[in-house]
Amino acid sequence: MFNSFGNIFRLTSFGESHGRGIGGVVDGFPAGILIDMEFIQAELDRRRPGQSAITTARKEGDKVEFLSGIFEGRSTGCPIGFVVWNENQHSDDYNNLRDVFRPSHADFTYLTKYGIRDHRGGGRSSARETIARVVGGALAKLALRQLGIDITAYTSQVGPIRLEQDYHRYDLSLIESNPVRCPDPQKAREMEELIARIKGEGDTIGGVVTCIVRGCPAGIGQPVFGKLHAALGAAMLSINAAKAFEYGDGFGGLEMRGSEQNDLFCNQDGRIGTRTNHSGGIQGGISNGQDICFRVGFKPVATLLREQQTVDIHGEETTLKARGRHDPCVLPRAVPIVEAMAAMTLLDYYLIGRTTQL
Repeated sequence: MFNSFGNIFRLTSFGESHGRGIGGVVDGFPAGILIDMEFIQAELDRRRPGQSAITTARKEGDKVEFLSGIFEGRSTGCPIGFVVWNENQHSDDYNNLRDVFRPSHADFTYLTKYGIRDHRGGGRSSARETIARVVGGALAKLALRQLGIDITAYTSQVGPIRLEQDYHRYDLSLIESNPVRCPDPQKAREMEELIARIKGEGDTIGGVVTCIVRGCPAGIGQPVFGKLHAALGAAMLSINAAKAFEYGDGFGGLEMRGSEQNDLFCNQDGRIGTRTNHSGGIQGGISNGQDICFRVGFKPVATLLREQQTVDIHGEETTLKARGRHDPCVLPRAVPIVEAMAAMTLLDYYLIGRTTQL
């Protein structure tokens, strides 16, 4: 049950970091959608390891293989099954972790809950599980294209280095022009240098991914317990290392007065719109037709290539130094995952709204 995401559009994922592969089944996907295989693979390539000097050196092709639900290039409406085979596991790198708990990882909680854990790369708790999310999100993006909905995420902060301007001030076409995935070339260089320096010290660092949804029509979302921003928040906080979510002005608007923050309605070329967008495109839990804007805060990666104090499974104090290949900062590879989770949430809520209006 809790390996599935969504209501009508539903992704169920399976697999572990050092198992045979990662895969999933997408159910409830509309029939007749043209499936662009190159686009889906390109989305996976944005997430895959080894794509730059500031990401993990693990080399994986991450080639998706579809097993069902697609005929003559279009979705059939039946479950879409897929798998991405693991190719470059170095499981021996984790032998020293078999009987110890890594600080701030899920080792202790998984063992406490299940009585067993896969110590090789974290098993099911590994961020490699997000492969399935990216495939599901790519499918959702293809369906959302037909509705004119576009989703763009980018790195807006790494450690203390942040973009100070509103997203309208940046050329978002530059996001993929640098390994950090930041639309400001100067800030991107600073972020990249910081990540490289932190990596050289055997340490890690966190930051923020900003996501913009354009073209979302008004009326998506449900009242009270089905609010769109709550669904987006739950989706984002299910991502590994995600620690915070805010939309619209978020915490930044707490010092403003209502007279400053209210979005005044106006006539925009014959349709009702707002003069400002402090609400982040969502009011009362339902989209209002403006751009949806939210931010996701990611903690520093918990795996450090330096010594840390911990305890073993018997409670005895010990010293741990991780081996293997790890990201010094999740932000660059988290960008397509944030987009994927947003796409699946929006398509699911669009389909929910369509059924409730029949």
